[in-house]
Amino acid sequence: MDDVDDVPNLDRRLLSMLHGYGSDPRVALAARALSRAGEHGALWLAAGLAGAAVDRERRGAWLRGTALTAGAHLVSMGVKRVVRRPRPAHVEPLVRTAGRHSFPSSHASSAAAAAVAYGALRAPLLGSLVPPLAAAMCVSRLVVGVHYPSDVAAGVALGAATARLGARWMTEAVAAPTAPATGCADYG
Repeated sequence: MDDVDDVPNLDRRLLSMLHGYGSDPRVALAARALSRAGEHGALWLAAGLAGAAVDRERRGAWLRGTALTAGAHLVSMGVKRVVRRPRPAHVEPLVRTAGRHSFPSSHASSAAAAAVAYGALRAPLLGSLVPPLAAAMCVSRLVVGVHYPSDVAAGVALGAATARLGARWMTEAVAAPTAPATGCADYG
């Protein structure tokens, strides 16, 4: 068996191992809660909107970061429709899913996009909370048994790339001058 043939087997074994942690009721409860909170990117969209509401100075950047996070989620949904990889069948899922396809993980896409986008703002509270929460969200998808590790890895890559590609657009909202209009053009 060559290395390429080992990838699906490794994917299945890693999933089985991580899914086993769900036999602890506390771990299962936390994983289910994260999975529900991340449905359709809800947790990350709410965080971005909260940031926009609280951080008036960077409201535009927060809203653009929220749009990038939503965009990453939508792109992952589109990829799912093309790839159509079935969800793991060798483990009993601990949650219901909105769809039948697993590649890439949309939870991981929106989590990674939020970590990159909101991290670019260097917000004191969210800057320290989002990355570990995003990582926990990604692991939760394995613990609840609805994604293979490669689904999550692809989701993270897609989400991070989406947010990274839009980082300049997002931070332009912070750098834009906010001086009042005087009616005179600066031709200098």
